[in-house]
Amino acid sequence: MSPLILNQAYADFGGTRVLGPISLHVQPGEHIALVGRSGAGKTTLLSLLYDRRRSDITFIPQTLGLVDTLSVFHNVYMGQLATHSGAYNLINLIRPFRTQIRAVTAVLEQLDMASTLWSRVGELSGGQRQRVAVARSLFQDADVLLADEPVSALDGPRSEAVMQALIKQNTTTIIAMHDLDLARRYANRLIGIQDGTIALDAPSRAVNTHDLDALY
Repeated sequence: MSPLILNQAYADFGGTRVLGPISLHVQPGEHIALVGRSGAGKTTLLSLLYDRRRSDITFIPQTLGLVDTLSVFHNVYMGQLATHSGAYNLINLIRPFRTQIRAVTAVLEQLDMASTLWSRVGELSGGQRQRVAVARSLFQDADVLLADEPVSALDGPRSEAVMQALIKQNTTTIIAMHDLDLARRYANRLIGIQDGTIALDAPSRAVNTHDLDALY
């Protein structure tokens, strides 16, 4: 896997600069937490990174991107739509193959969600929906994960389980997080975004509470 690179990238919205210019180099094997107050530019940065190279990236947006009228199975299965033919996907939509049911169930078991396999996503709680989006990303099995607050609706033990699964599954992760303690435990590099620019970029072990407080 090649590095993920942004050189002097920026984003405008309604004629106003909301991010950048930003330069960022992400090496394979890095686990990065994006931190900073709401509206600082973390979501925009993730979108820029995703637009740069989608072929080996899975993305969990804050909106989750789920189809409420479909089952948990079908939403998770969508993570591998691109790896199968249209005919195979259509058949699997109507009458799922046992091999795919087993594969999706195995992913859901990691997140304590196997019992919801045939539930409609629109009937689930916010935390359950978040775990379905995580399961879909795990099922996609990409090299790089981008995620925007993937554990914001989860309690302590469940957020820990999700973070462990994401770090284990993906070679490289870039995750926007509001839980600073969780960020420091699961990331080996912290990037602080402030007013659309990178105000902090350091190994997690070298960042202290004062450094983080200055971002908020």
